[in-house]
Amino acid sequence: MLNRPKTKTNVDIYGQQYSIIGTESTSHVRVVASIVDEKMREISSKNPSLDINKLAVLTAVNIVHEYIKLKEDYEKLEKQISEKD
Repeated sequence: MLNRPKTKTNVDIYGQQYSIIGTESTSHVRVVASIVDEKMREISSKNPSLDINKLAVLTAVNIVHEYIKLKEDYEKLEKQISEKD
């Protein structure tokens, strides 16, 4: 695996500026930040009284929930494929 140089990407999430340093491409980091921003705005619109900390935690919980469901679906598909071989 190649060692990619670290890059710094500035993003806006829920009106706050963040500098994210990592080896992923700038476009990837911006997509991730956009998804987090979108989810925060979605949750906030349904529950406008949430403070920023609770909103951030609920956003994290929602995104991890979605991740786990996708991972479970992926594993089921992998199992189905391996059973057909």
